[in-house]
Amino acid sequence: MHIIVALMLITIVASLGSALVFIYRDQGQGKTRAVKALSLRVGLSFALFALLIASQRFGWVGERLM
Repeated sequence: MHIIVALMLITIVASLGSALVFIYRDQGQGKTRAVKALSLRVGLSFALFALLIASQRFGWVGERLM
């Protein structure tokens, strides 16, 4: 489970970085690539949040007390 969460976080950051690159490269043109990259990031963030909520509900991850 930790690997899936880490991979999703890395993918979210990579999508954010690619959107930044697209914004700088596509100046003056349509910014559809940047919008697609940012919408992908939002979708992945929502999916990660839903995965964490579902994993808590199904007991795939436990509570850690310090």
